[in-house]
Amino acid sequence: MLQQFNEKNRDLVVNINGKLLHRDEAGISPFDSIVQGGDGVWEGLRLYDGKIFKLTEHLDRLRGSALALAFTEIPSHDEIIGEIRRTLEANKMRDGVHIRLTLTRGVKLTSGMDPRLNQSGPTLIILAEHKPPVYDKSGLSLVTSSVRRFPPDCLDPKIHSNNLIQSILAKIEANAAGADDALMLDTRGFVAETNATHVFIVEEGTVLTSHLKACPEGITRATVLDLCARNEIPCRVKDISLTEVYRAAEMFCTGTMGELASVTMVDGRPVGAPEVPGPLTKRLSELYLKLTANSGEQVV
Repeated sequence: MLQQFNEKNRDLVVNINGKLLHRDEAGISPFDSIVQGGDGVWEGLRLYDGKIFKLTEHLDRLRGSALALAFTEIPSHDEIIGEIRRTLEANKMRDGVHIRLTLTRGVKLTSGMDPRLNQSGPTLIILAEHKPPVYDKSGLSLVTSSVRRFPPDCLDPKIHSNNLIQSILAKIEANAAGADDALMLDTRGFVAETNATHVFIVEEGTVLTSHLKACPEGITRATVLDLCARNEIPCRVKDISLTEVYRAAEMFCTGTMGELASVTMVDGRPVGAPEVPGPLTKRLSELYLKLTANSGEQVV
């Protein structure tokens, strides 16, 4: 699970507010809101054969998060797509690429948290890397974190912000336990997600996933639910307890960076049948790969 340096990325060109810079020359002002207070929103995109999967949905979520944070200026979808295209062309990228898209409130007149200090417009950062799906498809191990996901009355998870301290603390616990990632609960003790992905379990032939009370509006999550509906695979959204996880027939996680990946161990307990992936996980993975191969917005 520890990602390694990819030699293909040694001379990456990074896009910061339209300026194309070598990765070693790219920099952000110390007065930028992302440095001052993690004041920004982000998306992860994946490029398949020149097409970005669910691009409009990702940009809609980016815009919705920026609106919730009261950004006064937000680039249009067309503006962002144009800069993504320039970045990919500069790097001669077409496939096997993950794009980290960040929009900050921008540079402040002086240090401080007050958004009124931001008077120069937002900062748009586009980082495209050669990066295949990062999760080991032979099975992941999770450990339940002591860090709980916030409910909407504390910090609405529908805001896809750069404040990732909860996730980082949970990942530290997973690392210390020798697990691949951390399973995170909500304040009521039900499963929310992992520190990086949404989770699904299979129980008596039905695919189950958590409500969006304490986890973000996952685009891969929504895609899997749609695939279930279109292919007559029973699915439900419900509160899931740890006991239901421990006795699940299958478990898998979803996300743009890792696609679909089986989970085979949670808190030292084997989860699911010995076969990896399980039958429903395998079917949904195949349907997902077929969908990514045949859809998406052409950008290069």
